[in-house]
Amino acid sequence: MALVEDVLKGGDLVTGIAAGAAAVIVWPLIRSLVRPLAKTVIKGGISVYREAVTLYGGAMGSISDLTKEAIEEIGADLAQEAAQGAVEEIAADLVK
Repeated sequence: MALVEDVLKGGDLVTGIAAGAAAVIVWPLIRSLVRPLAKTVIKGGISVYREAVTLYGGAMGSISDLTKEAIEEIGADLAQEAAQGAVEEIAADLVK
């Protein structure tokens, strides 16, 4: 417990040397267990990222379709006026 408390408090030279020595001794023993686990975690992260990209693409496509439908329903002229008003507001905010 004292070693753990020393490490959590920042430790000292002896604690650092002890932790380094333990890592050098223990790493070869646990490397064969840790490596497959690390690879599995990395593969899972890549899979999650790919799924998130797919979901994002689908959501953006849906939003784009909804926007097109809304423009068709309200008319292109009214949509153009709304867009121009939004651009003017953004430009005014940037000038401030």
